[in-house]
Amino acid sequence: MAHWATKVLGDPTVLVQTVTVDGEPAGNVVAWWDRRRRFIGCWFGPQYWGRGIGTEALTMFLEKETARPLFADPFTGNTGSVRLLERCGFQPAGTLRHGEYEHILLVLNEDC
Repeated sequence: MAHWATKVLGDPTVLVQTVTVDGEPAGNVVAWWDRRRRFIGCWFGPQYWGRGIGTEALTMFLEKETARPLFADPFTGNTGSVRLLERCGFQPAGTLRHGEYEHILLVLNEDC
């Protein structure tokens, strides 16, 4: 919680949105600056996967987050997140490593 309170919610350049389904929190979408690149990330509870909720939430979020290019770097094994981002127009742009884990670098140059 300290990370979210200080690094995420305490940073005025971060855009964060809670996603709700039937009034219950289902996940979140967030955009932040990492050096000179704007990144996006999202998380949804497993009970909300495969129902189109992520696609709808990300589409709506991308109407508010207008920075382009916009980057994402999901873990290569997270095929659901990769598919979600690609459905919204993100294109593969290479790979990168976070510690021992390989991530796919995706970029969105146009609106979803």
